[in-house]
Amino acid sequence: MQNQRILKFVEDILDNVPTDWLKLTTHRLDIYNESLAKTEFLEALENLYKNQTSETSKLSQLPTAYDYIRLGHPLSSVLEWAIAHLHGLKAEQVISFSSQTMPILAVLRQNKFKNKNTQIVYTEKLPDFFDSETLRHVYGYNFELKKISNNDDIPEFDGSRIFISQNNEIGKTEVPQSVDFLVNIYPKLGSIIISNSEDNDHYISEIQHVRRRETIAMTPADSFSALQRLIGKTPSAKAKENKETNKTSVVNSVQKITDTQSKVLLGSCGLSVQYAIMMGLIDDAKAKHPGKSIKIVVPPNCYGGTNDQARRVAAAVDGVDILDLPVDGDHDMVQSTDLVLDQVAKMDAVPYIIAEIPTNPRVEVPNLEDLRAVLSRTRQTPSGNQAIDPVFILDQTFCPNVQFLSKDGIFSSIRTISYVSGSKFPSGGKCTTGYCVANEKAENLMPTIEKHFQLCDNEATDLQVEILAKQLPSMNQRIKDAYKNTLEFVDFIKEKLPEAKINFVPDEVVEQGFTPSVFSLDLPTKGNTAEERETYKRALNQKLITMMISEIPEESKHCVSYGQLKGCYWTIPATSTQGTTKEEDKDYIARVSVSPNLDLERHKAVFLDFVNQL
Repeated sequence: MQNQRILKFVEDILDNVPTDWLKLTTHRLDIYNESLAKTEFLEALENLYKNQTSETSKLSQLPTAYDYIRLGHPLSSVLEWAIAHLHGLKAEQVISFSSQTMPILAVLRQNKFKNKNTQIVYTEKLPDFFDSETLRHVYGYNFELKKISNNDDIPEFDGSRIFISQNNEIGKTEVPQSVDFLVNIYPKLGSIIISNSEDNDHYISEIQHVRRRETIAMTPADSFSALQRLIGKTPSAKAKENKETNKTSVVNSVQKITDTQSKVLLGSCGLSVQYAIMMGLIDDAKAKHPGKSIKIVVPPNCYGGTNDQARRVAAAVDGVDILDLPVDGDHDMVQSTDLVLDQVAKMDAVPYIIAEIPTNPRVEVPNLEDLRAVLSRTRQTPSGNQAIDPVFILDQTFCPNVQFLSKDGIFSSIRTISYVSGSKFPSGGKCTTGYCVANEKAENLMPTIEKHFQLCDNEATDLQVEILAKQLPSMNQRIKDAYKNTLEFVDFIKEKLPEAKINFVPDEVVEQGFTPSVFSLDLPTKGNTAEERETYKRALNQKLITMMISEIPEESKHCVSYGQLKGCYWTIPATSTQGTTKEEDKDYIARVSVSPNLDLERHKAVFLDFVNQL
């Protein structure tokens, strides 16, 4: 009876699902409490269930569940909540993934830190993407595989036991009591991992963090389909018959935009792309430079996901370390790169450099000629041998239209791989997928990187590819139009509030082709002490953002993203994109991203009202 009540409530939710639940890719900060995140959403959902209330208006008012599609969203949370109820578990014991592999890797990762044995049990053949040798040799995971004929044959084991089920019925697989984790694999949808014992509760946050940093949750569209299957309905989403046509269109668009002939790899999100790049390069280094240390060079205040993931990889993979690359403010990227590459050469190590151009959030671009010279310079090891040349991993999310990697591009002489988060300009904010390409000097690295896309099952979904196919052809024009609006807004702010410090690309950088539509704003402050001035400035930031959003709610939004099709988006990086950055490296400034389509005169008027209140 209880199960039928749960399924009926899920059915009602699907009938009344808010449009945003299916289409938003970034969280609404106005109803997001990071410290409570999913807990707050589930508590409110539970109250609706108790009252058997599922009107669209009530669902729309629920607090944001997690942040981004990566870590979770309303529909993935409903799916997990429903399956947990059906199995008599706590909701946090059920975690959905778009990837079929990553929940297994999440447990293996945690057990590596705990020095705990892992046994992977299965009844059929292992999934094709499960590459045991690479998981052991490159990732450093230790486990044993055990094939059984049925659930009753599971032997005793001293350690964690993961049972892989390929039963396609959503939520119907019984969890064998003798296993610690059940991983249900669903082709085309992803997977769902169930933690079978409260003794394993300490794994839950670690599994969720893998989902946040190295992959994504089951997508909204796929979660919706999974929920339909859970209640016994045929999924309403149509099969993508033009999958190959869409992919060909995306590949052609990316190659045209980047002016490369590189293989184009498509991932479920920008961070899943970065993860495949990093693990692919580590794989390559272990094969070509056995025994040598690998150094990942990364700016300490870059986008929090990039920063956190790089450090997580270094923590989990033997022989990999992090070196900081100061790039913003008083630090010059060229000088910092020169110093750190000299340092790596002295160690006779393998250097991989991750950098954003322009930097985020201060929108700075280094002298590219000088940077090329520094990256190209031949260095010597202490023994007099030529040092290993770096691979430059370029996050060009903020300028995807700049052809860094073309045959005549600025970095053509350096092994360079660039990647872009597709939740920004490529899709106009409609999906999270990302892509990467290589220049001619780095093309030989792409097959190894592709291997890790496949191993992690982090490739883009069919729907994500379809969205990119629709949006990419207009991307460069949208970038031009958005920059025009941004420049006009920046010039207006300079005129009306000249004492504010604005971080935006200068004219000489624009002449090089950089036309980002995002700027950061350091508002004027006052106070007798540094603490008073900082407190005043932070309050002023918040006042400005609140005014813009309350006065223009149909266009101005709380959002951390960039490149949407319409409106203007406001955030404070220190409390959003820099969530895992060290406190001393955070930026408590207002970051504004402007779209190609907005009522700019209305935004100017509200900003002028703000200035008049100072």
